[in-house]
Amino acid sequence: MSESSLKKWQVLESELVVNHQWCQVRKDSVELSNGVVVDDFFVNVRPEIAYVFALTKDREVVFVRQYRHGVGEILLELPAGAFNSEVESAEVGAMREFTEETGYVCDSLFPLGTFYCNPVKDTNKIHLFVGLDSEFKKTPVLDVTEEIEVVLVPVSDVLNKISSGKINVAGSVAAVFLALQFLENQKL
Repeated sequence: MSESSLKKWQVLESELVVNHQWCQVRKDSVELSNGVVVDDFFVNVRPEIAYVFALTKDREVVFVRQYRHGVGEILLELPAGAFNSEVESAEVGAMREFTEETGYVCDSLFPLGTFYCNPVKDTNKIHLFVGLDSEFKKTPVLDVTEEIEVVLVPVSDVLNKISSGKINVAGSVAAVFLALQFLENQKL
């Protein structure tokens, strides 16, 4: 594979134009590698996100059903949440968010990969994990904007739910495929 001749854009100026606890937007003035200057390239400054594909001892996957206002839909997805990567590791953030949303705890957690969610306009990465021997142990601790139903789905039904469109959140879909590959490779 040859080395790329592409060059990064040069940031000439950067200003945080929205600075709210739930939303941060940065306006950058950038010079492209061809010399063109774009003075209003907007970037969503977002926290890191961690998803957990958790398997119970009965071979059920812990999902959550919740309303997502951005799309105005109630969605079935893997438990996920934001964490501050300057304060906690992705693994710690994943386990904390998973337990807060579901009340379940995993005996072990394995990283599946780290990916960019929307690198065109968002700054964050998503971290995907598989958790084993998950059990309900605590009362969920939900944020004021969270109304969550925990849904256990037999691992054998998960791909059908993706194919039928019942699971359609990109991070959840990616985590499912990587987790199923992990489970197959580990003979679990």
